[in-house]
Amino acid sequence: MSLSELPLLTVPVSRALDALPVVVIGAGPVGLAAAAHLLERNIEVIVIESGDAAGSAIRQWGHTRLFSPWEYVVDEAAARLLEKTGWDAPAARRLPTGHELVDAYLAPLAATNDLARRIRYRSTVTAVSRQGMDRTRTAGRSTAPFLVRIDTADGPDEQLARAVIDASGTYSSPNGLTASGLAPAHADHVREHLSPALPDILGRDRAQFAGQHTLVVGAGHSAANTLLGLAALARQEPGTTVSWAIRGSSPVRVYGSTDDELEARGALGDSAHDLVRSGAVTLLDGFEIDDVLPAEHSRVQVRGRRNGRPTDLIVNRVVNATGFRPNLDMLREIRLSLDEIVEAPRALAPLIDPNLHSCGSVPPHGVVELSHPEPNFYLAGMKSYGRAPTFLMLTGYEQVRSIADEIAGNPAAARRVQLTLPETGVCSTTASTGSDSCCS
Repeated sequence: MSLSELPLLTVPVSRALDALPVVVIGAGPVGLAAAAHLLERNIEVIVIESGDAAGSAIRQWGHTRLFSPWEYVVDEAAARLLEKTGWDAPAARRLPTGHELVDAYLAPLAATNDLARRIRYRSTVTAVSRQGMDRTRTAGRSTAPFLVRIDTADGPDEQLARAVIDASGTYSSPNGLTASGLAPAHADHVREHLSPALPDILGRDRAQFAGQHTLVVGAGHSAANTLLGLAALARQEPGTTVSWAIRGSSPVRVYGSTDDELEARGALGDSAHDLVRSGAVTLLDGFEIDDVLPAEHSRVQVRGRRNGRPTDLIVNRVVNATGFRPNLDMLREIRLSLDEIVEAPRALAPLIDPNLHSCGSVPPHGVVELSHPEPNFYLAGMKSYGRAPTFLMLTGYEQVRSIADEIAGNPAAARRVQLTLPETGVCSTTASTGSDSCCS
């Protein structure tokens, strides 16, 4: 119910809170899984989605094929909702594209009778707080309902909630292109030459790259996917050239290892390595970007340093595949406990440190690691990982299963966190600037 519809509280506070829904922010895979788990525990839920449909962020990179097969991208509670509709699960070992993930899973899930009436589309959460309390007030805080402020097509609205799960993801918040973590100082003058991660090089965005010199920046799987697309385009379009800039001395997190249990992830690394060895892609290791400036003939000058020496590069386009970070602006009035470096929940950060962990070596974790000083507020999914690029959807599904049990008053179940992830075989001690979050 919206704030204007909320009745006067004439019952004990605990019971009044229980009468309110849980608000889930984001109708992506983890947000919808959270809703499914809550409904199984007879907890009312409202999902708030900024896009026109479920999986809107995934649609932006929908042409990309995931390296996880279907068996690793379908949540169990969500599958149980779908099975009631006669849904046929896709072949377990097949690799879906982002578009297929939405069309064959998220869209049907969002359309189920259980979820359809509980999702608000074209609604953007702008702030989360406690009713009548900013973050400095403590007395009575845990018994005050959450106040979620929302921008809608009809104007601003407010929703009260007993708990909030922020599963809004990070795709709309890329890391800065420069080595300082900031956008280029001259970004406004070169914006038409900059592309976000995972452009549709062989489809929608082909004309932007054909016959051009493109610099891909980043050391993760998003960068590798882009390199493969550009190399394929270069074989079709004369004059198309590809450079690849990374800050480290070797793209070990992309190249992977021979013992990767996700075959497609290992193959992606092998293919990227082959492109560099064959000369189809020019690798610029140890390259740190300071700025991007306009240059003659509709090009840009990438100004930086390679292994400490001033180095400039003239290209037509730059693809920012440096990974993503959480947008925390809407949570200014929430008491968060975040790691100073990774920007993940403080107890979770050492378990997902990209200097030590890959996707498959992250240990199982749940409500204990995801809790904040703000009771009943949780970051889940990719947003819970902050700037770490080691997220897999399976991890997010177990997170929200644990959170749902905690909200339902079953702390023992919430703490029985069990998850077996496919091992990658990569555990680098070199900082990575990439992210495989959107190609899990």
